[in-house]
Amino acid sequence: MQIAIVTISDRASRGDYPDRSGPAIEAWLSEAISSPFAITRRIIPDGLIPVRDELIALTDHCDLILTSGGTGPAERDETPEAMREVLVKELPGFGELLRFASLRQTATAILSRQTAGIRGRCLIINLPGNPASISLSLDAVFPAVPYCLDLIGAGRVETNPDKVKTTRPAP
Repeated sequence: MQIAIVTISDRASRGDYPDRSGPAIEAWLSEAISSPFAITRRIIPDGLIPVRDELIALTDHCDLILTSGGTGPAERDETPEAMREVLVKELPGFGELLRFASLRQTATAILSRQTAGIRGRCLIINLPGNPASISLSLDAVFPAVPYCLDLIGAGRVETNPDKVKTTRPAP
């Protein structure tokens, strides 16, 4: 199981401040996943072209890509636009649930344009850029991730049931 974590931020990619969302995602995954997995980390600038190109390159060897950032209404926030150019199938339920869960934390969650979808045998999910929202977001959507990976022929993920109650139909 190969997982990529992509932080999308002009300032973090320039080194103006440290990436905090990527490590937050990695820490959550380390607690939640009980099966073997490897992580690839990237920090890239905002913008349609860099995000699109990085996601396309990563789908060639990843089962799951989790992005952080670039989903708001600011001019440079173009992660959803890049996703539209990358995805073969969009899974809008992920974005709907991510926004719903985030509304418990902040009223500005309605400004988020997070989405998810698949390209080949890779699931891509956009998470918020705020590190404080990472656990809340992953807690909300990850129960469906292992089954989605099964359905698209990606690597198998087993989870720690104390952290994530995976939803898979009975065989």
